[in-house]
Amino acid sequence: MTKDEVLNELYDFGNEGTKSIYIKHGANEPLFGVKVGDLKKVKKKTKIDHNLALELYHTGNSDAMYLAGLICKPKALSKEELQEWAELANWYLLSEYTVAAVAAESNFGWEMGKQWITSDQENIASTGWSTLASCVAMVADENLNYTDIDNLLNLVEKKIHSSKNRVRYTMNGFLISVGCYLIDYTGKALSIAREIGKVDVFMGDTSCKVPLAEEYILKVKNMDRIGKKKKKARC
Repeated sequence: MTKDEVLNELYDFGNEGTKSIYIKHGANEPLFGVKVGDLKKVKKKTKIDHNLALELYHTGNSDAMYLAGLICKPKALSKEELQEWAELANWYLLSEYTVAAVAAESNFGWEMGKQWITSDQENIASTGWSTLASCVAMVADENLNYTDIDNLLNLVEKKIHSSKNRVRYTMNGFLISVGCYLIDYTGKALSIAREIGKVDVFMGDTSCKVPLAEEYILKVKNMDRIGKKKKKARC
């Protein structure tokens, strides 16, 4: 399929109700309001098409950008391209999910995640924490840098409440990821979760809530799923 053919498909799947919900969550025009389930229907037609993904991402259309993340080849993306994707992502569904997941599956996930969390830009820093969380969820324990994990957990403990809005949310997500996917760190993650307590994040005109890290980790522990890794970050 060509870029224009895909955009026409997305337009047909667009829904004003979905668009309104996305905008309440922080989405920016242009977008048609396509449900993720319908994006996956389009993906079945395009299949994996990296060049098409690059074209779609650069349209600036939110639906097309999300689809781009589903049909690209993460390992074909350079660090420069990942940086560009992070900078173009203009709301959290793209920055914290599309870009973070693609980066985690690329050859540079951990490196880019660590770089991004140092940014003064809220969307870039939140992308970084989400990327690191996805890496923890996917990468085999023996291939993770435990010194980095310790340093990152200490940073969460010290800085989470004074960080920017979406950065607080994704720091909390990183803490949950470590507690759920790294058996050796579940205890430490729970200790930090108890210390930081409830994390306040402004979620806009939505009913979304910030998960309590301790409660979430304990729920996964009670299900006997601690350490059960994901095969991929994108969904």
